[in-house]
Amino acid sequence: MSGAKKKDRFMTGLFYVIGWIMLIFLVYLTCTILFDGIKGFKPEFLGVAGNGIFNQFFNTIYLVFLSLLVSVPIGIGAGVYLAEYAKKGKFLTMLEICIESLSSLPSIVIGLFGYLAFILWTGMSWNIIAGALTISILSIPLITTETNDAIQALPIEYKEGSLGLGATKSETIRKVLIPAAMPQILTGVIMAAGRGFGEAAALLYTSGQSTYVNWQNFWKVTSPTSPLNPFRAGETLSLHIWVMRTEGALNKDATQIANFTSAVLVLLALLFTLVTRHISDKMRKRNNGGN
Repeated sequence: MSGAKKKDRFMTGLFYVIGWIMLIFLVYLTCTILFDGIKGFKPEFLGVAGNGIFNQFFNTIYLVFLSLLVSVPIGIGAGVYLAEYAKKGKFLTMLEICIESLSSLPSIVIGLFGYLAFILWTGMSWNIIAGALTISILSIPLITTETNDAIQALPIEYKEGSLGLGATKSETIRKVLIPAAMPQILTGVIMAAGRGFGEAAALLYTSGQSTYVNWQNFWKVTSPTSPLNPFRAGETLSLHIWVMRTEGALNKDATQIANFTSAVLVLLALLFTLVTRHISDKMRKRNNGGN
């Protein structure tokens, strides 16, 4: 056996070992979080008052939903611009460097910027929309990069065939390129949503550590206590974990609440990923003619 083949087999085996180690660690971590959460569970944790976390659960979903409403259109639009309209050169290189730098910024820095821009400059108190906009700043680079890579990875025949049939460039992008690239674009959306579900540092300065909700005012969006009011303070699951761990002396069930909240957060992120992956697979099969 040649030296090159030996090196290839060695590196292949090494990567398999590393992959299995990471998989086992991930499964162990997930099972530990779920076990600890179930072990200390009390029915009152599902409520909306006292030790209940239902309000935080709703705030998390609502905040991520609002952030995706902002970040998905901007991220896809920016990705399309980079892939189809930006001319190759120093300007494009600078844009790509800026996007990479923005995606690597610590979330605490983005949180401080969100506090300055969406709280201090507007004169408002902590609120959900400020948290959603701050999370959007973290999400846009991820979606932009995935969109750009997805469109550039498409076979050139997609674009040339559409243009050859008389479609304009904008029609080709809207009706051919984006639908064909959507499965990979959804990967960026999953990453962005996952970061939103688990983010705490950026929300500490923007969405706040309290939540006062009256579910009877659900459809009264202008009410300060309406769950749908985006201008009210809204503590999320990740922030609630932090609060329970740092202020445990004030609540005898703090550790159990934090463990259960962690388990719920893991299940929520997993459920979102599975649903989005299912949609992505259906799109991929449709693009491949059902195969």
